[in-house]
This record gives sequence, C-alpha cells and structure tokens, in this order.
Amino acid sequence: MTITRKKLIQEGHDYLLIAIAMLSYCIGWTVFLLPNNITTGGVPGISSVIFWGTGVPVQVSYFVINALLMVAALRVLGLKFCIKTIYGIVVLTTAISIMQEYTAGMQLLKDQPFMAAVIGACFCGCGVGLGLASNGSTGGTDIVAAIINKYRDISLGRVILLCDIIIISSSYLVLHDFERVIYGYVVLIITAFCIDQVVNSMRRSVQFFIISEKYEEIGRAINSNPHRGCTVINSQGFFSGREVKMLFVLAKQREASIIFQLINEIDPAAFVSQSAVIGVYGEGFDHIKVKNKKRTDVDVSNK
Repeated sequence: MTITRKKLIQEGHDYLLIAIAMLSYCIGWTVFLLPNNITTGGVPGISSVIFWGTGVPVQVSYFVINALLMVAALRVLGLKFCIKTIYGIVVLTTAISIMQEYTAGMQLLKDQPFMAAVIGACFCGCGVGLGLASNGSTGGTDIVAAIINKYRDISLGRVILLCDIIIISSSYLVLHDFERVIYGYVVLIITAFCIDQVVNSMRRSVQFFIISEKYEEIGRAINSNPHRGCTVINSQGFFSGREVKMLFVLAKQREASIIFQLINEIDPAAFVSQSAVIGVYGEGFDHIKVKNKKRTDVDVSNK
C-alpha cells in the first residue's frame, strides 16, 4: 500500500495528539488524584487500589494489565488501533514514572479534595477523549468502550461510566473511607462528560448550501482543499423564477473556516447557509453502526 504525504502527515498528527492526551491524563492522575487518595476508573483505578493496598508502583501494574488486554483487542479492533494504543500506553507509563519522580512528596489541594477530584477528572477526561478521537486510547476500559462503540452507536463516556462503577467502589476495601469513594464517583461522572465533549467536538460536522454564479469554481476549490465532495442541486428562485445552481457540501467543523475563505476569495457575493448536523455517515465521516437483528421466518403456508 502506497503511503502518501497527506497520510503520513495525518498519522504524525494523530501520534502527536495521543502524546498530548497521555500527558494530560498523567497530570490528572498522578498530580491531583493519586496523592489525594481519590480513585479514578479503568486500569488506572485498579492500579491505584493495588498501590494503596500493596505498595506496587502504579506504572508496573498499569502496564502489565494493559498488556493482557491488548491481546484481546488485537482480534477485534485491528492492528492499527492497537499500535496507537500500545504507543499511548508506553507514553503514559513513561510519563507516570517521570512525573512521580519529580512530584514526590508534593500534594496539591491537600485540604480541598473535592477541587482535586474536579480538576484531576477534567485532565483525565480530556486526555481520554483526545486519545480516542485520535484513534488511540489509554488502554483498559477505553479498549472495552472502543470495542463496543465499533459495533454499537453508544456514547463512549457512558460505556466507560458503567464499566468503572465497580472499580471505584472497590477502593473502599483499601481506603476504608466512603468520602473518598464518593469523590471517585465525582471523578467518574466528570471524566465521562469531558470524554463526550472532546470526542463530539472533534467529530462535529456542518453542512453548507451555496448559491453562486461561480459555483463550478467554488466546487473545484472545495474538492481540492479541504478535499470534500460537492453536490450540484438545480433550484429556482420563487419570486424571480430564475434557474440557479446550488452547491450542497458536508464537512467537518474544523474545515468550515477554510470553505468560507475559499468562497470569499472566489465570489464574495455568494449566498451561503451553514448549519450543524447531528451525524454524517459514509466515506470521509463516521461509519454507520447498527444492530443486526436476527429475523425468524415462520412458514405458515403449510397447514
């Protein structure tokens, strides 16, 4: 398979975003949550419980558990997702080791555990969301969520929320403090909310209706950059009765400014309508996820 320059840049962009995402998660977990004995979800939550109960460094148990989960993920999610997830796990493990070395003995917001929970959850949620939007993850329940999301159009944050309730509750076994468990639930809810906000914002799409005498030139420009298809619709002005050509364009939210710039350069007098869309499925956008229901055909012809 030929690797184009555009594809190479996109892959590099994904790996950079995953690294930033893991750094965000590392800050939330090791700076705000772990020192204040506040549990997070997923494998980091399990690692935290193991650390408080046995003293095993979180980066060790985190890496071992994720290594086992990756074996299952390879079959379902494919090598591409797993490579980026493995990369994310390695980056996060390394970042945790470095962060714990430089923040040893530091405990921010020691007397304000609720604020520590909120800020830590925001860092963790944004990190997970950014990683998932870049086709990677921090591993653990993110892998479970990604597997389910591949076949069902279910909120990623909701899946992770359901998977992590037991992990948060189990922290009571080692901390013996219901207040910390409640803070863990706060972390879980805020993390799930941040995940959905980040993922949805990065996948948000818009649609354009463009009426212009120079519709062909505008269409070619949009085809060239940002490489989006255009549909020409034959329309008629109700009052004037004049036949006009209208372009219909679907694009990502981040590409809207590029399209507006192209239209302004080619025909500043063009009539443009932009609106947000709930979902766009097909080539270049999201994949349709439907549940295949098994149907039982009953033959009633024989009496």
